[in-house]
Amino acid sequence: MTADDSYGRLDDDYPAYTMGRAAEMLGTTQGFLRAIGEARLITPLRSEGGHRRYSRYQLRIAARARELVDQGTPIEAACRIIVLEDQLEEAQRINAEYRRAAESPDTTDSP
Repeated sequence: MTADDSYGRLDDDYPAYTMGRAAEMLGTTQGFLRAIGEARLITPLRSEGGHRRYSRYQLRIAARARELVDQGTPIEAACRIIVLEDQLEEAQRINAEYRRAAESPDTTDSP
């Protein structure tokens, strides 16, 4: 593996961060990360030794949860809000794709 290949492994879904490092980066506690895991907002991968590992994508989700909790939202409600925000974003993306497809001229009907 070359150095360039190793950087490719550090994408948004690669579980590169330990629980301690993730908590430190987010300015929160390991208990908070366990709580959002128990609420099934994120599911960290486990190392061969059984330790939780988090990806950048999961850290972004955890940061959003922390933001809502810091504003006074109960953790269960914060997790539900984030799931709904994600579903809304996906629905809007799909609708935009349908709109683009409907607006583009259909070349398959041409003789």
